[in-house]
Amino acid sequence: MQRFFSQRIRATLAAAALMLVLSPAHAHHSATMFDIGHDTVINGTIKDFQWTNPHSWLIVQENGGSGRVWSFESGPPNILARIGVKRSQFPTGEKVTVHAFLMRDGTPAGLVTKVVKADGTEITLGTIGSEKH
Repeated sequence: MQRFFSQRIRATLAAAALMLVLSPAHAHHSATMFDIGHDTVINGTIKDFQWTNPHSWLIVQENGGSGRVWSFESGPPNILARIGVKRSQFPTGEKVTVHAFLMRDGTPAGLVTKVVKADGTEITLGTIGSEKH
């Protein structure tokens, strides 16, 4: 009987160890680099949409005199796909309005929360502060 319990305990511990090794690591980093208190709107043209891990990136050239190029961070492809976002929704050359929390240090970058296309279609790309939209 003791041998049965000993084997069962070893099997349970081995299964638990295997689950720990095989489960995905949930990496997280702080959003303190972004000015979460201020939603900013940038009108521009899509230069690129990088569907990459660990974050996707929307690259937009601002309309108007500055022509500044902005890099907007978003979630990874698997999360975006789960909420219905498709890579094809961001073709190069399309005019968009980007809602984002910009970098605190003034770098032309930010955390995108929503993109509004020229036809009025709204695409939510983030959850932090998106309840404000």
